[in-house]
Amino acid sequence: MKIAYFDCFAGASGDMILGALMDAGLSLEQLKGELAKLPVTGYDLRVESVARKGIAGSQAFVITEARTQPRHLHDIQHMIESSRLDTLVKKRSLDIFRRLAEAEAKVHRIGVEQIHFHEVGAVDAIVDIVGAVAGSAVLGIEKIWCSPLNLGAGMVECAHGTLPVPAPATAELIRGFPVYSTGLAGELVTPTGAAILTTLAAEFGPMPAMIPAAIGYGAGSHDRDVPNMLRVVIGEASGSPHCGDRVAVGETNVDDMNPQIYDHIMRNLLHRGALDVFLVSAQMKKNRPGTLLTVICAPERIAEFSDFLMKETTTIGIRWRIDSRVKADRSIEEIQTEYGPVKIKTATVNEKIVNVAPEYEDCRRLASETGKPLKEILESVRASGMRIFRHLGEDA
Repeated sequence: MKIAYFDCFAGASGDMILGALMDAGLSLEQLKGELAKLPVTGYDLRVESVARKGIAGSQAFVITEARTQPRHLHDIQHMIESSRLDTLVKKRSLDIFRRLAEAEAKVHRIGVEQIHFHEVGAVDAIVDIVGAVAGSAVLGIEKIWCSPLNLGAGMVECAHGTLPVPAPATAELIRGFPVYSTGLAGELVTPTGAAILTTLAAEFGPMPAMIPAAIGYGAGSHDRDVPNMLRVVIGEASGSPHCGDRVAVGETNVDDMNPQIYDHIMRNLLHRGALDVFLVSAQMKKNRPGTLLTVICAPERIAEFSDFLMKETTTIGIRWRIDSRVKADRSIEEIQTEYGPVKIKTATVNEKIVNVAPEYEDCRRLASETGKPLKEILESVRASGMRIFRHLGEDA
């Protein structure tokens, strides 16, 4: 399997992603050929070789004739759906724009269809987003991994005025993903960069086991105290054909806490990004009934979750160990069904879909809205998901 790893040590933006892909082997002609399938004119795309703190890379430029008018989501959806792009490229591109619209809608507390895209609705951002998706497909990249995102610090100027870093839309887009800041001044991760990587990346964390074949550096427009580059490493996955990583497993025995509190504990751990939380009945010292609470998370979150458990439970100690994990490739997509939109989780092994699971909360909501039995909706949506994703896999 051909995979790509984006190393975001200096953040990420749409043009940095394009530059990195071109520096790693995507030709300007190939990218222009894909973008020509869009019904968009009035721009030119070029790439230049530049250096940042002694590291050479490629900087992508989208030159427009004039600033375009703000667009709504339905304008962009029509533009992409009416294009000659491949089915998967259309779907991935629209997924990114929908996430951007949802983030902006939450920030402004208005409906998704009321959102006016400014920077991200302009031609340059459309080129960045569709170019990143189509360029990855041209390079044959089947799966994308990403490092934690370095966000930067301070303030940033944008269409809405002066905003804190990360910008509010970026802050919404990074919910549930690993991020950090070294205190470097400036906006290192833009809304477009955040939307692309958090939508396309199947995993966030350290570089996976792979045999690198190409390495590219995409340059940002500013000169910073660190090399303002986004690095992409492209190659063949090595080791197990299944997806593997390392996780931290924390355990603690509790026998003196009000059991009603466990619901609060589990909800908060999952909301904070725990990979899994579960409870097992245990017989403690002096035959006291107790509970074994287990939390699985990324290794870098051990201190954070230890602090939470110490504060929120009656435990006075947590045991941690690092385990290797083998799992299927997983992704979450939204599909349209006869009942309404539903998120679907797919599991893939050796490039074959082995499981399709509807999002329970979406189905429960639709059951409440339509009056249909929940089990009927779950079964119908799962069948629809299997048909759609098997068809897309055949097209790929």
